[in-house]
Amino acid sequence: MKYFLSVDMEGITGLPDYTFVSQSENNYEHSRKIMTDEANAIIGAAFKSGAKEVLVNDSHSKMNNLLVEELHEDADLITGDLKPLSMVQNVDETFDGVMFAGYHARAGQPGVMSHSMTFSIRTIFIDDVEIGEIGFNSYVAGYFGVPVIFLAGDDCACREIEALIPGVVTAAVKESISRSAVKTLHPKKARALLAEKTAEAIAKKDSIKPLVPPATPTLRIEFTNYGQAEWAALMPGTRIIEGTTMVEFKAKDILEAYKAMLVMAELAYQTRYC
Repeated sequence: MKYFLSVDMEGITGLPDYTFVSQSENNYEHSRKIMTDEANAIIGAAFKSGAKEVLVNDSHSKMNNLLVEELHEDADLITGDLKPLSMVQNVDETFDGVMFAGYHARAGQPGVMSHSMTFSIRTIFIDDVEIGEIGFNSYVAGYFGVPVIFLAGDDCACREIEALIPGVVTAAVKESISRSAVKTLHPKKARALLAEKTAEAIAKKDSIKPLVPPATPTLRIEFTNYGQAEWAALMPGTRIIEGTTMVEFKAKDILEAYKAMLVMAELAYQTRYC
């Protein structure tokens, strides 16, 4: 059995605000250790449950956060930030299941540090379905026929994926009080919960269905200001929907839509000083 683990940071145990997840802030190095320990709890449980291979993708910010020398020695790691499929790089039809750890809720929703890819994005739609990172990454896995079987993060992230994927196993390691405050488990208890829920997810993987994306999806991204929409609309094939800050792109498949989202997000970032 072969599993893919995408590890973000905002949903890791005990982390309440940006000072824990930004490389320039004082709490960041401490957070890297907790993040790596939680990845190891999931990886170890996967191998104990019969996995023959676990591929880990560092999925936060510059995507070089996990401490490679402390990661479970039997797992392989993808690290670094220029990846065509970003948080789900190297997912394909050879995997038996996908797992998400350290995940957060989408932009505009309750949840610790909730956002969608960058803070310039207000909403993302695939056709008429509003999604965030959880939904988009699940759609990419579903394109390859692979189900997302497990998610760990705050309580809001867990509810978000439960609404998308019936039967998915979740582990809420902290409860959001506000966007920058949480009630959290102790890291030791969180690791035990992650191991337990990983084993449960693998045991029931055959009953969890992939989130299959539309064959030819229309991507719409609403930005927080018009300048961001103008930058995003420089990408060929896009248009700004009149009277809004929403940019539309008709994709040939979900992989093209995902890459278009990454490009538009990076273009919109050009307004960060404006």
